[in-house]
Amino acid sequence: MKEKIITRMGDGVRVELLAEKIKEDILAGTQDAAERGNIQELSLEESEQLFEIFADTNRIVAVAPGEEVVTTDDSASLVLIGDQPDGGVGLPLSPLQSILTYERICCADTAGLGHTDYSCKPVKPIINYEKQKYYTISQVTTIPLIYGTQPNLGLYFRPDGPYPNPAELLPAGIINEAMEAQEEAAEHLKKDLIFIASSLNEVGCDGFNFDTVASAGDADFLAALQAIRELKKIAPTMAIELGMSSEFVLGMHGEITFDGVRLAGLYPHEQVKMAEAAGADIFGPAINVKVTKSIPWNLARAVTFVKETVRVANIPVHPNVGMGVCGLPMYEAPPIDCVTRASKALVQIGKADGL
Repeated sequence: MKEKIITRMGDGVRVELLAEKIKEDILAGTQDAAERGNIQELSLEESEQLFEIFADTNRIVAVAPGEEVVTTDDSASLVLIGDQPDGGVGLPLSPLQSILTYERICCADTAGLGHTDYSCKPVKPIINYEKQKYYTISQVTTIPLIYGTQPNLGLYFRPDGPYPNPAELLPAGIINEAMEAQEEAAEHLKKDLIFIASSLNEVGCDGFNFDTVASAGDADFLAALQAIRELKKIAPTMAIELGMSSEFVLGMHGEITFDGVRLAGLYPHEQVKMAEAAGADIFGPAINVKVTKSIPWNLARAVTFVKETVRVANIPVHPNVGMGVCGLPMYEAPPIDCVTRASKALVQIGKADGL
């Protein structure tokens, strides 16, 4: 009987696959990414290298000394105090204690801070509280402290916001009104993002993380790009990270452009050029995971997209390695065997600058 390799499916289920099946999935995954993005697939040598990462019998794998990269995050330290449904462990700690633990015990490169909801709209009315919280924590941390928020344009539509909901208008065939609503909401979101980030800059914010950008489509992406461009004028020394929500920008509007480029339909290697044009300092691609496919298939896709993104980028690329993206299962607490294999592959083969 041929030896089987332990791996997982995209939903986290543990499976045993034959070596030939792993190789077939890697090939199919990289070909899928290459076809969708019109980019080069992994070479035979790179595919074999990825196979060896999966064939490693150790539960945890790692890069060689000297190949380590910097990590950024979207409030990862708050996992220590978050609820279990959110992947947290519910320790009785304050945000300050959680971040200090993350810095001094976990030896993180950077730390993230944000509102519990982690969306832009709820932060605006409590900005003075968030400024005080950021300032207090920044006084006792050594590593860069990055404030993060998700633009989340969806909160600006009814019933949560003031603008007509495109999700209701579009199915009804009310196209023009749906497009206008997105344009108006995007302008509102842009102003809120600028207000929040510039306010935090007043207390010495090290960096601002635009997280899960374009979750509501191309208008969401536009608001983030416009806000970044304006912020780099207001706060040129505040680092800005732009992390995406998906490998493909949904055309909920369809005709929105930034610097003459239509945003709908852009893949990571094209998204990064928009991030550069806006003035972002770090770009985080997010490659979707298919839960019905194996992790070798999913990770091969992610590495293919990331490799091309790094090749064309002029700014550091930090792939979003989390639940349901970049080769990790769609699971609140991704298993360590998948986390370390994805990290190693994205660094060694995808040439990622950070994670």
